[in-house]
Amino acid sequence: MNPFDYVRPDDAAGAVETVARNPGAVFLAGGTNLVDHLKLGVSAPELLVDVSRLPLDEVRELPDGGMRVGAGVRNSDLAAHPLVRTRFPALAQALLAGASGQLRNAATTGGNLLQRTRCPYFQDVTTPCNKRDPGAGCSAIGGHHRDAAIFGASPECVATHPSDMAVAMAALDARVRVQGPEGERAVPVVEFHRLPGDEPQRDSVLRHGELITAVDLPGSAPHSVYRKVRERASYAFALVSVAVDLDVADGRVRNARIALGGVAHKPWRATRAEGALRGAPVGEQAFRAAADAELAAAEPLSGNAYKVPMTRGTLVAVLRDLVEEAR
Repeated sequence: MNPFDYVRPDDAAGAVETVARNPGAVFLAGGTNLVDHLKLGVSAPELLVDVSRLPLDEVRELPDGGMRVGAGVRNSDLAAHPLVRTRFPALAQALLAGASGQLRNAATTGGNLLQRTRCPYFQDVTTPCNKRDPGAGCSAIGGHHRDAAIFGASPECVATHPSDMAVAMAALDARVRVQGPEGERAVPVVEFHRLPGDEPQRDSVLRHGELITAVDLPGSAPHSVYRKVRERASYAFALVSVAVDLDVADGRVRNARIALGGVAHKPWRATRAEGALRGAPVGEQAFRAAADAELAAAEPLSGNAYKVPMTRGTLVAVLRDLVEEAR
């Protein structure tokens, strides 16, 4: 591990100013991802700016019935919060599906959004990786890519985003509140993470020095669900995951919000499936047609083609179960 300096600012403004004026500085919150990267040599910052003690750990109700979640709220606390459990069950389910109890006690809301891919080539500094070293090449394309993306990949990178929480938030139309050197702004979660394109090293639209301060969840989604398909019951990243908020009335789908995980460089908002479902009569035929509409754009590699039928089956099953629950 390389040596680094460490500071603990008194407020968010001081944290932002410190990182903004130091190109080699990064924020430190729960550290569940960053500390791993320090040990592996994936990351070598010159300065850690500790924001874990800042007053960003509040969950409060918004006037529209939604919630504002502070960036420092721990995953375990958010999953157990009564407002989350009743108004946004998909978010609670996603949080409980992630990592282990010990890690959920340490991981924060802001840090969870910013966690980086678990692609083995990204984490192995002895192998070429465009995300870690732009221009080096992508070892996964010609190597082991069973966990790689089937949507939105590029010749530069086929890695997937690992967060469960972010997938649920994408389906719930969450907005990320950010404080930076130029002031505050809010970014929709669906626009917050990037597809790799020709800059796979950039995971999000955050600028250097910008700090996530909170996430806003509008309204409520009491009939939402998150389902994760993985190789073992605990501490495994998603092969495929699905978050759905479904609104059904008089036997037809009035509205649907769907996000997929484990299939792209970012939480994948399934807008084609949503469009196919709106106004359609509920039932197996409509659900399969919606899944097929989304998966028509899939571009799997030879080793991860199984994700196409797995995504189809999981999405159809979640839609079916939500309709049964509504009845």
